[in-house]
Amino acid sequence: MTVREAQHEETVSPSGFGGEVGTTWSAGWSASVQRPSSGFGENWAGTGFERQSVRQVVRVSGGGTSARVRLSNRYGTRPLTVDAAVLARSAGGAAVHPESRRVLTFAGGTSVRIPAGGEAVSDAVELRAAAFDSLALTLYFDGPTGPTTFHSQAWAESYRAAGDRTNDTGGDGFDEVTHSWYLLSDIEFAGDGAAEGTVVTFGDSITDGFGSSVGANRRYPDVLADRLAGAGRRWAVLNEGIGGNLLLHDSPWFGEAATTRFERDVLDKPGVRAVIVHVGLNDIGFSEIDLPTYKPDADVSAEELIAGYRDLIRRAHERGVLVIGGTILPFKGSEYHTPRAEAKRRAVNDWIRTSGEYDAVADFAAVLASPDDTDVLDPRWDSGDRKHPNDAGFRVMVETVDLDALL
Repeated sequence: MTVREAQHEETVSPSGFGGEVGTTWSAGWSASVQRPSSGFGENWAGTGFERQSVRQVVRVSGGGTSARVRLSNRYGTRPLTVDAAVLARSAGGAAVHPESRRVLTFAGGTSVRIPAGGEAVSDAVELRAAAFDSLALTLYFDGPTGPTTFHSQAWAESYRAAGDRTNDTGGDGFDEVTHSWYLLSDIEFAGDGAAEGTVVTFGDSITDGFGSSVGANRRYPDVLADRLAGAGRRWAVLNEGIGGNLLLHDSPWFGEAATTRFERDVLDKPGVRAVIVHVGLNDIGFSEIDLPTYKPDADVSAEELIAGYRDLIRRAHERGVLVIGGTILPFKGSEYHTPRAEAKRRAVNDWIRTSGEYDAVADFAAVLASPDDTDVLDPRWDSGDRKHPNDAGFRVMVETVDLDALL
């Protein structure tokens, strides 16, 4: 049975907590997890939580009639206890719809202890959700968690309150806000209306949504999910981007290398049929400027990047997954740009376009380039830093994806 032929049948997670044996689970939402850091501004991951509740809101791209969540302590240095967890429909901001509240259990218990490096999967709850519904997960931590596994650049608001607020529906006590997600790595669905397949968007900050409007779900993976739904294709689209991510090297701020996390963040996702790979900008750019966070800053060649892409393609094809290659966007005028960096970008993009090694190409660079200088991001699509698109630019990116290439 290949990944193409079946959705994911989950029994037990690595931490010992699992879903119902034989249940077919489909993707609904996902985010790549990272080590605690402050690489992208203020968040709560470094200090963790104690006698506090965290409510985080996500828009799912798949649905169903029952749901479960995955919580990750992958980068925790000690066991972490979640004392209560509730899943509900979002009513906007930190509020939830009272009738939709579902208390989550883990192997029958309302609390769960997740070992360092492990994860926990909740038991299934009956909760009808459709694609593009917004769900809110509230977690309560009584004892100190220590530094917490998280996803830095959520481009959505997460809320914190003192005490156990898992029963609160109005959201008034949630008076602290950050733009990160904590512990939550996946929401999965089963039953009527579940996604028929999964497309994973995989890459760095451009996939993650840097430059998009906070809380508006206008990242390019969000727009791709909208476009697929408009074409009548009931597929989940998962965003497995990490801001600052590198293809070839792990970073203390920006996650494990794309080649390292590819199995976990792409190939192991339920029902995955295709992946859009768009990474390499930071491998090129970090070597051009000396900043504390732009590390490691190895001088990576175009040939080394191409070898990394070939590794991803080979591994995906071994699992029956199609691979679409996205060309690296223009970045002239940004801190990354030098003649040497530009030469690498051109060499990599030429290979992506002409090698025939990808199953298809999404020529993001061509459609976002300025007509006056193709090394420059068109000002109409520029978020302001000369390398990340704005909301309009993300829409243009999606238009260049051949939906038939995802079949």
